[in-house]
Amino acid sequence: MGKELKDDLDREGAEPSEMEMLGKEFTPDSETGEKVEKSEGVKLKAEMTLLNGCNVIVGCIIGSGIFVSPTGVLQATGSVNLSILVWTVCGLFTMIGAYCYAELGCMIKKSGADYAYIHVSFGPLAAFIRLWIECIIVRPCTGAIQSLSFSLYILKPFFPDCDPPDEATRLLAAGCLCLLCFINCYSVRLSNMVQDYFTYAKVFALILICITGFVQLGRGRTEYFTWNDTETDPSVIALSFYSGLFAYTGWNYLNFIIEEMKDPVRDLPRAIFISCVACLVIYVLTIVAFHTTLSTAEVLGSEAVAVTFANRLYGRMAWVIPIFVACSTFGAVNGLLLTSSRLFYAGAREGQMPSVLTMISVSRTTPVPSVMVITGLSLLYLTSSNIVQLMNYVGFATWFSIGAAVLCVPYLRRKCPDMERPIKVHLAFPIIYLIMTLVITLLPMIQQPVETAIGLAMILTAVPVYFIFIKWKTKPAWIKNFTLEGTNWLQRLLMVVPPMKEE
Repeated sequence: MGKELKDDLDREGAEPSEMEMLGKEFTPDSETGEKVEKSEGVKLKAEMTLLNGCNVIVGCIIGSGIFVSPTGVLQATGSVNLSILVWTVCGLFTMIGAYCYAELGCMIKKSGADYAYIHVSFGPLAAFIRLWIECIIVRPCTGAIQSLSFSLYILKPFFPDCDPPDEATRLLAAGCLCLLCFINCYSVRLSNMVQDYFTYAKVFALILICITGFVQLGRGRTEYFTWNDTETDPSVIALSFYSGLFAYTGWNYLNFIIEEMKDPVRDLPRAIFISCVACLVIYVLTIVAFHTTLSTAEVLGSEAVAVTFANRLYGRMAWVIPIFVACSTFGAVNGLLLTSSRLFYAGAREGQMPSVLTMISVSRTTPVPSVMVITGLSLLYLTSSNIVQLMNYVGFATWFSIGAAVLCVPYLRRKCPDMERPIKVHLAFPIIYLIMTLVITLLPMIQQPVETAIGLAMILTAVPVYFIFIKWKTKPAWIKNFTLEGTNWLQRLLMVVPPMKEE
């Protein structure tokens, strides 16, 4: 079985994907007569270096999480010291998972990350459930959280003594999503510019907060660093990891585009280590900075912790922080829409997503259908403005599915021992990760059974969808005709076509 699976992977890795073929030009080779790419053709090259990889991971991790998660973590831990400990453990937990992904990424060199790993290890049904979780829960729910964070930080200066109105917050969040949907549908270049410049804003905001924290520590402001009121119920403490780990979401995004790295075997593990350590240090320093100035009650009473922090210390310049944090969250929403098309493509390559979601605009060469679907689902999640509750939904779904991907490491070691493994992690790492995943997914079921049941129900909806729309091959003619006509109608409406392929 191991040898057959390895041969299948080798054949799949040798075939150029649709995304790689898009925009390429070919000429006959003078010696062999085979088609080869023109050097000047437009193509997706393997040009990503170690520095590029670090930028991808850091840029994806640092978003709205560090600005909205402190309240959720502190609420579940009770004390400042335990919350800092949870932030540190979340960072280490992320590094262990990323290390396991390094082995999988160098062994299964296919875009799609955990979706590809689960598909190879456990088959199409398990892979589809992972795809369903990401497309129906994680991506759109994350978009809703980030857009709500954007609107909170924009509106907070206008409501200094109270929280902004709920309706206004959700309306502005919807406007943020629609604007970025338009930008991503209009021009890839424009969306990339938004991503670049707003990334600079988020880094500036965090550096400014960390420097302020060092100044406050130098003044001896350590009175809030205590273990007072520490929570002792393990099921409640486990909930804090949902908020903390949400802030680290994005550490596995480099694996989604591993086919574009120059030397993935060398650069992937290095990029993961450097980026995860950098984010861990920045996050812990930011949390420490917040608590040099704000008490537990002040953090718990604020939906926009960074704004409260700035109002206490920056005086007339306090407006700087909410503006830059809003830029950070705005860029995070843009990055979500920008990268989602890769996931749709990976699923469609395996025949598990509607083909229309891989199509591109004729006039703009942008993935209009996939961007519009993600935006529409994110707008649906805006029916709830409870950010912590949304993070719990995302946390349960994310770590349930990522735990399944990490399970691929020991599973493939046993079933396919002969597969080439340029990087081979010690089995203790995936075992530790799986145990911790079980803890943070099972314990919250005791504390929040309703939210957990809703999350499980959303995940299990993937099963009937899989058997009806994918597994069922002998559908009646009218269903096939309806699907075909629907696809053709959407193509005409949106003016989109499938990616070009060269035979």
